[in-house]
Formats: sequence, structure tokens, C-alpha cells
Amino acid sequence: MPTIKDIAQQAGVSPATVSRVLNNDATLAVGEETRTRVFAIAEQLGYKPARLKKLKREEQLSRKQIGLLMWSSLEDERDDPYFASIRRGIEHRCDELGLTISKVLRGSGGAELGTVNELDGLIVVGSIASEDVAQLYSRTDRTVFVNNADQPASCDCVSLHFEGGVRDAIAHLLEQGHKRIAYIGGDETVHRLVPGLTPIETIDPRRSVFRREMTERGLYHSEYDIASYWAPAGGYQGMLRLLEAGERPTAVLMGSDPMAAGALRALQENGVNVPEEMAIIGFDDIEISAYLHPPLTTVRAHTELMGRTAAQLLLERIEGREAAMHVKVNTKLIVRESSGANLSHSKSN
Repeated sequence: MPTIKDIAQQAGVSPATVSRVLNNDATLAVGEETRTRVFAIAEQLGYKPARLKKLKREEQLSRKQIGLLMWSSLEDERDDPYFASIRRGIEHRCDELGLTISKVLRGSGGAELGTVNELDGLIVVGSIASEDVAQLYSRTDRTVFVNNADQPASCDCVSLHFEGGVRDAIAHLLEQGHKRIAYIGGDETVHRLVPGLTPIETIDPRRSVFRREMTERGLYHSEYDIASYWAPAGGYQGMLRLLEAGERPTAVLMGSDPMAAGALRALQENGVNVPEEMAIIGFDDIEISAYLHPPLTTVRAHTELMGRTAAQLLLERIEGREAAMHVKVNTKLIVRESSGANLSHSKSN
């Protein structure tokens, strides 16, 4: 049976160096040529083939350079932790897999075309036109889109199961006896990386599902369908507009938790009691939601899992999977006081 000494003799290095190379010792200062030679000789001699195969895979993955392209700015992430949580999931899973995120681009800052083709893979977070991304990075088979309204069939995509989340929220409000149910949320913008091209505006999936579900029940009213922007101030202003309606709704589904926080402020300032006079449901379940007054019923978005899934899909593509996969991550309804439910419970779609 071959030993470390046998490998060391053929490789022209010390047994200690062989041991550290085979164990992927990151502190070892040894050239790539020597490292590759040690692995090749060990494999040739049949030194612990099962373990060696695992070590060789880890060593190969450690060389892979991954890019992360996000539309949101750092300021956006501070205001709304949705995309920050996706990014953390990507970073944590890449760290576990031994993949290195060597470049982070912010599309909102004006990404330069032709700067990332040397990468082994690219994860795109946020709605950015896929044709623009293809100009930035030509390996569509190694591009993974996360939370992108533009989902090309040739690329892996990870998205949230918005449909189930909205259905669960509406069903919960109907169970509480509500018929006049409103929606306040932003809309979706597919951003462009190419200077001078106009962003593509489209209806956010939460709004689309709300309209369909309420219309099917004969309960949809256009005056209860409020478009605002994705921020607490957007929820605040949207709620003020809703309060001007002739017959106020008794419940409101908000497009995000930060918007719900703004809406609660507007209701408090106008003397509308929550949930007695108006029930509120948010979307995301960010940390502050449980500490609002009253605590916010919300649809939990497993954003960190979305990020982890994207990194896993990219690894599979790097290792040879040919067919593209589109994955939807489920949501979970977290019931608290703002929706008026007597029982505290959770429901997964």
C-alpha cells in the first residue's frame, strides 16, 4: 500500500508537505505546480482513493471564482433587509462549499460590460434584464438569477412562491370575516445595465395574485388596489390614500413589512385602531415585524434559503448539470395580533 513517503519521494518534496497538500492546508505556501503534482502522484499510486477524491474536489472548488451582481445598493439593503438576507444566504453557502466570491457588482452603480467573463459563475440578485446580463457575462449556463422578474429558460432561477403566500394571507383574512380587503404595494421594475435603455415596468406578482384571487371571489374593487413604492414612506402614503376611499376596507395586505410599518403609522395618526377597525398583514417577516405595535401578521419569505439555493444550483452547473432549473421557495404565514386572530399559529403554503 502506498504511503505519504512514497508520494513525497516521487514528488520531490517532504512527507510533511505532502500531508498538508492532501489535507488542503490553506496556510501552506506551496506553488500550484507542486500542489497539482502531489495530487496527480497520489492518485496514480492509489493512495486512499475515496478520501483523495473528496480532497481533490475540495481543492478544485477552492480555485473557482464566483461573481455576485446585485441591483440593490448598500443603502437599499439597510432600508429593507430582503435582499441583504438573500446575499447572506449566498455567502454562507459559498463558504460551506468552498467557493470564493471574488467580485461583487452593484448594478445600480453602473456595472461595466465585459469585466467578469473570467469568472467561473455569476449569481444575479434582483430584477435585471437577462439580455444585459448576457452581455456582461457570456456563460448563461453558469448564471443563476434570484428574485428576477425576467427568468430566461436557459438559466437557473430561484424565486419566491408569491402565489401561495398571497393566497394564504387572503384566506386568513376571509376566515376572520373580512370582505373589503385592500392591497398596497410597489410594482416590479426590470432594470437595465446598458446605459440609455429604459427600465421595463411590470406588475408585481403579489398584486397580480391579489387581483386574481379577489376577482374570482367577486370581491375586487379597483379603489382598494393602491400602487406606491417599496419603503415605509410608500406604505404611509399609500395608506393615507386608502383612508380617503368612500367606504374604507376592513383589512389590508401590504407588499412588504417596511411598507406595513409605514401604514401602521398612518393608521395610528388618523385614530384607526388595528386590528379592531382595520386588520393588517405584511410580507417578508423581517426581524422588526414581531416588535411593531401591534405585532405584525406577515408572510415569511425564506430569503436566506433563496440565496443558499442559488449557490447550490451554481455549484451543480459548474460540476456539469446541463438542464436549467427554476426553483420556487415556499412562504409561511406568521399570524400575530395585527390581523385580529385570536389564536397565534402559522400556516405553510
